[in-house]
Amino acid sequence: MARMNVHIRFLGGAGTVTGSKYLVEHDGQSLLVDCGLFQGYKQLRLRNRNPLPVMPNHIGAVILTHAHLDHSGYLPLLAKEGFRGKAWTTPATRDLVQILLPDSGHIQEEDANFANRKGFSKHAPALPLYTESDALDCLKLIRTVPTHQVFQPLHGWKASFTSAGHILGAASLLLEVGGRRILFSGDLGRPDDSLMNPPDRPPAADVVVIESTYGDREHPEEDVLAELGPALARVAARGGTAVVPVFAVGRAQEILHAIVLLKANGVLPHSLPVYLDSPMAIHTTDLYERHIGEHRLSAAQCRDMEHVAKMTRSADESKAIAQQHGPKIVLAAAGMATGGRVLHHLVQYLGHHRNMVVLTGYQAPGTRGASLSDGATKLRIHGQDVPVRAEVVQMQSASAHADASQLMDWLRALPTAPRRVFVTHGDMGASDALRHRIETELRWQALVPEHESTWSA
Repeated sequence: MARMNVHIRFLGGAGTVTGSKYLVEHDGQSLLVDCGLFQGYKQLRLRNRNPLPVMPNHIGAVILTHAHLDHSGYLPLLAKEGFRGKAWTTPATRDLVQILLPDSGHIQEEDANFANRKGFSKHAPALPLYTESDALDCLKLIRTVPTHQVFQPLHGWKASFTSAGHILGAASLLLEVGGRRILFSGDLGRPDDSLMNPPDRPPAADVVVIESTYGDREHPEEDVLAELGPALARVAARGGTAVVPVFAVGRAQEILHAIVLLKANGVLPHSLPVYLDSPMAIHTTDLYERHIGEHRLSAAQCRDMEHVAKMTRSADESKAIAQQHGPKIVLAAAGMATGGRVLHHLVQYLGHHRNMVVLTGYQAPGTRGASLSDGATKLRIHGQDVPVRAEVVQMQSASAHADASQLMDWLRALPTAPRRVFVTHGDMGASDALRHRIETELRWQALVPEHESTWSA
């Protein structure tokens, strides 16, 4: 009997570092690997409002490699528009999306309401992509499976997760269908990450889809403590406020853990106030103690991380931070300043030279974080131009992604050479740089797929 082709359609994460969605089709069935929101440039964000080239009710299942919104944040909209299959995740990813997706819907509702009150939206009225209620509804579709356990997402299809490091629950996915073994790296963590365990060795595969966020660069030898400590000590000494945009999952906890160590080592005063102003990050921090073994921290270290900051849950508590005079550190989402409470803190503190903004990781092109990193003298927030007089510090060491050489090491650990490697989830320069290294160093066939292209596996 002739073997039927397996097709991969790149509906996101192709030529860009956001919106990951890979539609795998075989013998009349289809499955979506990752279901992410596009973020960053407006022309990318507008893709979130374009209908997918496949009807949601024709997709049989979704598998999420991890919980970050550029991999999971489209699921409420997919369900709202008719998807009724199962969405498979690891247990920790399930715990995280239960936090992230309703929060994403809530923030979209808040942003739309704020835009309508202030009248700065080009749409009348401004509408969220989905609501908190939509997100809560989609959570009913989620099913969990632990790493290394084979499961059947569709009839005749087999799948299994291996740990990818990166954040709690993050996994690489091996999909076995139509006689093919297709390996999706997901977002790969660093073998030397300060919080997460290193990624597992990859299993054998015919086709590999690998991320390339840092495909054209190496991480510096300097660690987070050596980079963050002097910056925070400097702003504290001059009585300023450090606004630290953080990703609620992973980065917030890494910075909190670093502040614990910096205070213990005497680099920062024990009395220096620290605020974690993100309900989502607060809930995520609580999960680390529940998932001991998936990361490097002990139960005691998890508790230290929880106690080093004042957790500001309500909007009133968030607003009250501005009334606290003297030096302080404010951690708030989102990590690229694309939305959330951090925008209000930037409006409050960007305009004074004694203050500081600490950018803790990759800033996707088109985001406010990227503008700050590039030296912008003003920032557009809530329809107004805010002058940038605060010191801006771009950290290089606090990344949860493997760098180019670490990505290559992961590929080299494959038991056998794959027939083809697709390089995705990176800016075009980063993806093409990794493609070139794969072809020249490993002598494997590699390519960077275009958005909405289809390839046979």
